[in-house]
Amino acid sequence: MNDVAMNACWVDPGAVDAIVSARHGDPFAVLGPHGGAVRAFLPDATAVEVVSREGEAVLGQLDRIHPAGFWAGAVSAAVPYRLRIESGALVHETEDPYSFGPALGDLDVYLLAEGRHREIGRVLGAQLVELEGVCGVRFAVWAPNARRVSVVGDFNHWDGRRHPMRLRHGAGVWELFIPRLGAGVIYKYEMLGPDGEPLPLKADPVAALAEVPPATASVVADPRLRWRDAAYLARRRACNAPDAPISIYEVHAASWLPDSESPASWQALTAKLVPYVQSMGFTHVEFMPVMEHPFHGSWGYQPLGQFAPSARMGQPADFARLVDALHEAGIGVILDWVPAHFPTDAHGLARFDGTPLYEHADPKEGFQQDWNTYIYNLGRNEVRGFLIGSALHWIEQYHADALRVDAVASMLYRDYSRRQGEWVPNKYGGRENLEAISFLQELSQVLHERAPGVAMIAEESTAWPGVTRGPGDASVAFGGLGFAYKWNMGWMHDTLHYMHEDPVHRRWHHDNITFGLVYAFSERFILPLSHDEVVYGKGSLLGKMPGDEWQRFANLRCYLGFMWAYPGKKLLFMGGEFAQTREWNHDHGLDWHLLDDPRHAGVQKLVRDLNLLYRATPALYRGDCVPEGFRWVVVDDREYSVFAFLRFGAEGDRPVLAVCNFTPVVRQGYRVGVPRGGSWRETFNSDGALYGGSNLGNGGWCTAEEVPSHDQPCSVVLTLPPLSTLFLEAPG
Repeated sequence: MNDVAMNACWVDPGAVDAIVSARHGDPFAVLGPHGGAVRAFLPDATAVEVVSREGEAVLGQLDRIHPAGFWAGAVSAAVPYRLRIESGALVHETEDPYSFGPALGDLDVYLLAEGRHREIGRVLGAQLVELEGVCGVRFAVWAPNARRVSVVGDFNHWDGRRHPMRLRHGAGVWELFIPRLGAGVIYKYEMLGPDGEPLPLKADPVAALAEVPPATASVVADPRLRWRDAAYLARRRACNAPDAPISIYEVHAASWLPDSESPASWQALTAKLVPYVQSMGFTHVEFMPVMEHPFHGSWGYQPLGQFAPSARMGQPADFARLVDALHEAGIGVILDWVPAHFPTDAHGLARFDGTPLYEHADPKEGFQQDWNTYIYNLGRNEVRGFLIGSALHWIEQYHADALRVDAVASMLYRDYSRRQGEWVPNKYGGRENLEAISFLQELSQVLHERAPGVAMIAEESTAWPGVTRGPGDASVAFGGLGFAYKWNMGWMHDTLHYMHEDPVHRRWHHDNITFGLVYAFSERFILPLSHDEVVYGKGSLLGKMPGDEWQRFANLRCYLGFMWAYPGKKLLFMGGEFAQTREWNHDHGLDWHLLDDPRHAGVQKLVRDLNLLYRATPALYRGDCVPEGFRWVVVDDREYSVFAFLRFGAEGDRPVLAVCNFTPVVRQGYRVGVPRGGSWRETFNSDGALYGGSNLGNGGWCTAEEVPSHDQPCSVVLTLPPLSTLFLEAPG
């Protein structure tokens, strides 16, 4: 070896020691091609040659210059090359990861640092790419305070010395392209914290797939998904609009099927859930979080895989096919999404690079006591960008039509569930979380720009003003939050409390039904009978109803009829549509065998018919979110616990009269005011025989007399069945 070659092969011994001990923070400064030489760390090799990438020319021989496996040698030409590696009797060739330039573009790095990269799911994480004509996987992870980051997995014996990454200082992102890897590779990140100490192995925050829990590694996913839902996406805006019929079936994917068909899978749901929801007339399905989560008992509300459908249910392509099939059936897809907090699992986001990176450092801001979770630091650009990137990923990659944002109240208030002295005021001394407000407003604006027609839905349990107003709305403090809809938790609690009372006592709780109309149009509301009402000892919907068996079913049918007539979009948790008797248990499937009982089958038929009638009757949905769509008729009959109200749509739509009798007493000759004469058609009767009722009613029609009543010019005289809701549609 001549002097030039020897000089090229010389490496600072300290740098070599740092590489072989996995302490070097800049591996590209040592490994790869350098001034006529090539250096590599290959601890299993017994001989190494450098060969041309395009042919069989041998460009040089590497020598072991450190017993741990550091190799170096001169090469005859500076051309793209491969390493021919002998390991005993085995010989294989591969491109050198350290011969490639930066894998991320400068614009990517700039946008990541600004928190404005909107395609994080396609930039960070593990991406199948072709670089300089070579196929492989590009790994990229944000860890600005780590001393060293390596990709580890089965492919390198989980040895952090073999694939240390390059730091892109402008964004604090570490990257490495590893040639010849493909989909299915299992990996994690090995890091040294800012103090130089090793951290627990970390799963990839932007992984598109994870191992099936309780395993915790990330998996390289194939991003190619096939879609046939263009027709639905073209009309998505109309399907999500305030004047559209929206009836949502809430589903916990892992427990929808009966126990006899467990374990559940995306494929099984595609085969069975899709036709069922279509036959039941629901317009949308809302899935409790499908994002990967370590603890099954969290129901997905403590996710760590904000970009990965849960591997418990199958592959990403299987989930995409489920969404595609729902769209082909004309059904919208809503995903629960959790940007408020994340679990403390050591392999996750907690102190990700050895510092409070995704969370606040101060537990008064960064720890959620109710759920023993960490709170996202929404004042940090990169964290906001990560979460907005996640939201866009589910919309753009998986075609979600809406995101229901969980635990919004916990985000908005710095003192949420905290006593005095346990929280940090905002810069004005107030309790409002200004960073969270700004984040939600930015999120709504980004979705409006990139995904017009996609809806954001707030699970927000307080009276925060302007949840469904635009961020620029100056009529509310701090501006609106930009949500399309808000869950009406007050309506749910008030009306369920009313229904829980024995009918003889309901006269004393009359305001629980009427109070909701005081604020019904202050926001655009969804009426939720959600999973939260059938867990933790609350019993099932049927179990909340008083009386004997007949009365319990009649109460439930009456209540569901009232709900579908009431202004606001509808949401019903799975099992409620056939009156499941026990409360929901995430470890068990639904009790579908109950449908062998005519009473349960009757409730299912009732929900189906309510959905179909709701969708076919514009007066029941076009005015859901505006005061012009509702008018009380009978609001003060405490003695009989009767309520009547009118629903209106657009001009030309036939008004609908809804009458509810919340007692088990038949009311004969009950007069109710209506706005016009003629024959009013009884389109729904919750007491119908096909639903399990006593089949009392008005024979399908009643004639309005020119007898003024209840501030209306005409009136109808009705028979009100016991514990019933009636719909009557005006003549055309």
